[in-house]
Amino acid sequence: MLIFVSVKAGFEKYKGIHPGIILERELKKRSIKQRPFALAISEHPQTFNAITKGKRKLNTALALRIEKELQMEEGTLVILQSWYDIHIEKEKQQNIGPNMSILRKALFWDTDINQIDWAKQFKAVIKRVFEKGNDKEKAEISRFYGNAKIKLALQIQGTKPPTLKPNM
Repeated sequence: MLIFVSVKAGFEKYKGIHPGIILERELKKRSIKQRPFALAISEHPQTFNAITKGKRKLNTALALRIEKELQMEEGTLVILQSWYDIHIEKEKQQNIGPNMSILRKALFWDTDINQIDWAKQFKAVIKRVFEKGNDKEKAEISRFYGNAKIKLALQIQGTKPPTLKPNM
């Protein structure tokens, strides 16, 4: 358990960052080129590049090969991948949808409110709430989407964006 605590304490600042990004920094710091390194650990250079750009997960087997080649503490990259996965999952859980107890169903009278894809249909949702919603509904939509997305959606729709309070 002490090993885990020491690894955790040393890498606390990297929590939530894709391990590939950290790996890319480490390779640059050591002046190691990606393609030869990928080939040295029997990995396709394209796959390795996708990992270092944060576009692909780092699996345990590959993480162990990288750690061995770079003489890193075993499990470091796996722990970083786990922290990143936790970070992504928390973001997903927080952004499932706005607080439905605040939004009136009558606001979305022409659609099944449970079928709204809040991410894809954000422009229509924002426009509707800012045209027909009350102050509490506008505040909830602002909290959920953020002021920048609200302004973007309302400018695209040709509606003058309101003066919004900062996100809390």
